[in-house]
Amino acid sequence: MIVEFLDEAEQELFEAVLWYESKEAGLGQRFRQEVGHVLSRIVDAPLLWRESSGGYRRVNCPVFPYYIPYFIRDKKIIVAAIAHGRRNPGYWKSRI
Repeated sequence: MIVEFLDEAEQELFEAVLWYESKEAGLGQRFRQEVGHVLSRIVDAPLLWRESSGGYRRVNCPVFPYYIPYFIRDKKIIVAAIAHGRRNPGYWKSRI
């Protein structure tokens, strides 16, 4: 399967990496690697996480307080957001 980011999700990833990097050198890179690891797990088993009533699935990052909501269209995994777990819940749901 192919992973595609919505433009907003790509921007959220970029901003979060910059923010973490500004707090400590290398922390932004660690966050980016964690997101990459989570995305690899999604690609390996995209149906592993249950589908919500909104038609999306969600995977929590193990270390950082973020989660990745995604949906599947044809042979694509569409990342809807790189969302902070404690800020403005559900703000991204209109993207689906």
